[in-house]
Amino acid sequence: MIYIHIPFCHSKCTYCAFHSRPVSRAGVSPYAQYVDALIEEMRQRKGEQAHPIRTVYFGGGTPSILPLNELERIVRALHECFDLSQVEECTLEGNPEDLTADYLRGLRGMGLVNRLSIGIQSLDDDMLRLIGRRHTAAQALAAVEEAHRAAFHNLSVDFIYGLPGNSRFSSLDFRLVSHVSSYALTVEPTTALARQVEQGRVALPDEDELVRQYYDMCNLLENNGLFQYEVSNFARPGFLSRHNSRYWDRTPYLGLGPSAHSFDGYRRRWNSAMAAGNGTWRVEDEETLTAADACNELLMTSLRTTAGLHVNQVPEAYRSQVVRKMQRYLECRWIVAEEDCYRPTREGLLYADGMAAALFVS
Repeated sequence: MIYIHIPFCHSKCTYCAFHSRPVSRAGVSPYAQYVDALIEEMRQRKGEQAHPIRTVYFGGGTPSILPLNELERIVRALHECFDLSQVEECTLEGNPEDLTADYLRGLRGMGLVNRLSIGIQSLDDDMLRLIGRRHTAAQALAAVEEAHRAAFHNLSVDFIYGLPGNSRFSSLDFRLVSHVSSYALTVEPTTALARQVEQGRVALPDEDELVRQYYDMCNLLENNGLFQYEVSNFARPGFLSRHNSRYWDRTPYLGLGPSAHSFDGYRRRWNSAMAAGNGTWRVEDEETLTAADACNELLMTSLRTTAGLHVNQVPEAYRSQVVRKMQRYLECRWIVAEEDCYRPTREGLLYADGMAAALFVS
């Protein structure tokens, strides 16, 4: 699997802590130079991806900010550098304001991208302005309809809950989407939102309200035929995100672009955020996972999914320790045991990260 980072946005959302930079419409376009560097990195690293490539993911930033001709250059280079004959899913993240009918038709005509992930976040115009989104609720709904007309039937949308007020998610025609990623708002310390909260300009819901919104979201999506398969992800049968699911089962992947991470099954590497002298991104650092690290990653990723943790996946050296620690979560019904598998309940999913951290081995 391959992840491609596109670090550009029209503007920075108040909650965003990802590596990205706003691009002025009046400034000199940085896209061609960036794509040149990205292609050079592909050529330098094409030998690193030994496993069959079944998924490709364009993330960001805002990949849909790229003009179609620059996306076409990336797609051509991918075909030149890698064997894409077994790709099942290629996702491109996009914002509603970019996804015009012409853009969507051009994107579909490239032949590789077969799945869209549209960053809606909210369907309340006041909330959209509060968090710095450029689109309106009407634009978001129109983008979903245009994508469907352009034959993107594997269509995901992103929601954020935990915002102050009502985000009116129910106004979406859920028949047009096959997948929803629904994230609890996280206030990262370096963001504009963090400063607004500290200064008292934005008041966020308390924990009880956040939990209520989580359950309301789960019920809304399941009532519309989308079933939870991970803490923040819901899908119709057959439409789980294949790319993200492979992160959770620790499939090796190659990350391209600034700040992109890669994993070969034993070692994690990540690129620097800044370009080197030749315009590409050097590997900034790496870590080789110990047996305990690998086990803890397994616990963290497995317990975020409804598939759960199979006991025989846990290395024998740590198995009895994990089984013993798991007992407290069985007793409080955050976990249920089914044959050789520990599956989180809906309440357990809400606390999955803390639960997994308490189970960590050393």
